[in-house]
Amino acid sequence: MTTVEQRPVGALLREWRERRRLSQLQLSLDADISARHLSFVETGRSKPTREMILRLSEQLDVPLRERNGLLLAGGYAPVYPASSLDAPELDAVRTALRQVLVGHEPYPALVVDRTWHLVDGNEAVQLLLDGASPDLLAPPVNVLRLSLHPEGIAPNIANLGEWRAHVLSRLQRQAAATADPALRELHAELRDYPCDQPEPEVELPGAGDVVVPLRFRRGGAVLSFFSTTTVFGTPLDVTVAELAIESFFPADQATADLLRARAADRS
Repeated sequence: MTTVEQRPVGALLREWRERRRLSQLQLSLDADISARHLSFVETGRSKPTREMILRLSEQLDVPLRERNGLLLAGGYAPVYPASSLDAPELDAVRTALRQVLVGHEPYPALVVDRTWHLVDGNEAVQLLLDGASPDLLAPPVNVLRLSLHPEGIAPNIANLGEWRAHVLSRLQRQAAATADPALRELHAELRDYPCDQPEPEVELPGAGDVVVPLRFRRGGAVLSFFSTTTVFGTPLDVTVAELAIESFFPADQATADLLRARAADRS
């Protein structure tokens, strides 16, 4: 049997502080503890209480999953449940998600987990999936892989270079903020996908742009979208904290008209 060595909780807290680019003095002021005590915690000279680990985690904006890991490293039981999405206690969450998705029709909207796997989507999402390889649409579907893979929807993205740069930059920031190795692996995979368009190093607006658009070819038309991300505001469950709703809105009148006409035809 292989034993996995657990790193000291103080060293892990120091890494999170450095990741947030905070000095010991600043974190100690934010957490209302002495800088001396924080130094002792980080170096292992002082064993932090459960409450101290949770207080520092809150100030460092550590994700709930990683807060549980910090508690385990400190010798305490996790406090945040990680429910299955189909568990009875998440009935209200599932209902809320479905209401948002259906209410967003006729525009696309989908729910993803922390590693961008598709959890749910409304009917309008099918508009974006035409032509994608069945292998990429087999569960679990990773929506970022689907969007940038040459056998996914990438061939239909008119501004692939711009969109790819945006997606990779966003994913890199998310990986850095969460320290999630799965996100780093996903970023490395997506970065290696081919792209025959220039990728801007800095996101600069084009004429009339106020957000990075997704310009999607469908038939002889190019649909233009921008997206918003919605998360639960006060999650106390790991699963709920890691869900996000990605909602796409028409970025021009032609796209809005086409989507409304499509919905009217289907009804």
